Amino acid sequence: MKYRRFGRAGWKVSEIGYGMWGMASWTGSDDEESLASLQLSVDLGCTFFDTAWAYGDGHSETLLGQIVRANPVRKLYTATKIPPKNRKWPSRREHSLDDCYPPEYIKKYVLSSIKNAGLESFDLIQFHTWEDLWLEDQRWVTALDWLRSQGLIHAVGISINRWEPWNGVKAVRSGLIDAVQVIFNIFDQNPEDELFPACREMDVAVIARVPFDEGTLTGRLTPESSWQEGDWRNTYFVPANLKSSLERVEALKPLVPPGMSMPEMALRFILNNQDVSTIIPGMRKPTHVRQNLACSDAEPLPASLVERLRQHRWDRTPTEWSQ
Repeated sequence: MKYRRFGRAGWKVSEIGYGMWGMASWTGSDDEESLASLQLSVDLGCTFFDTAWAYGDGHSETLLGQIVRANPVRKLYTATKIPPKNRKWPSRREHSLDDCYPPEYIKKYVLSSIKNAGLESFDLIQFHTWEDLWLEDQRWVTALDWLRSQGLIHAVGISINRWEPWNGVKAVRSGLIDAVQVIFNIFDQNPEDELFPACREMDVAVIARVPFDEGTLTGRLTPESSWQEGDWRNTYFVPANLKSSLERVEALKPLVPPGMSMPEMALRFILNNQDVSTIIPGMRKPTHVRQNLACSDAEPLPASLVERLRQHRWDRTPTEWSQ
């Protein structure tokens, strides 16, 4: 496992981290298997773990706390997210700070997350949605400053809405945040336009989420793919989205080098960008952990392949199903 500096926080984090959404409420989640997968990742050198209160109403945070306590001699960096009060993902321009993150609400949910995990603090607390307009209302800053002064959090970040990397550039340049979490993958390359240069300038860490485009870049989805009732993927992979995504995946398949899988190519494409501090693929099974973490041991992708992959950039805009 290779490690990268986490922006101005200065932490040494594994360049492949752990995204913990899927083990909380997705179809097929199993706590025993999840904990085994988490422990394996620690044994293989993973040090960065990202969860959220919304992942099973704190259940994923509970699992993270268990794995941290099971490894007391290792420094594992913990990150969680405050859910918006109005429970609207993504946020919209008309949502005010009071709609989503009033000050006392911020404090309440940070304390709730700490209790769920059974930890003394979280290394990184993030807003699970974000609007740059909220920079005009500094009450959120005061609330987080208080939490930091009490030793309950150590860094602050934002999770940027799907396909809106521009809606976070002002926050980065404000100097008020330490990290941004943003969708970045072979298809979604537009964070490189404005967001990543701002992060580089302000020494803000970048957490790359959705490296497999919610599963399409694993190459395993088909036109017949479906999930149990209540699974979030049923609302995301509406027929139009699934069809267009699979068409683009088919166009990528000829580029996968011999001996390499599509998920490996997807992760290594992201690792080629040095602005990225860590990637957080979702992993629920030990086989996925081994495969994904092994990508850190590989050499950088050839420049010629990276350039060919850049031609598969897909600029998208939010829709009613792209929460």
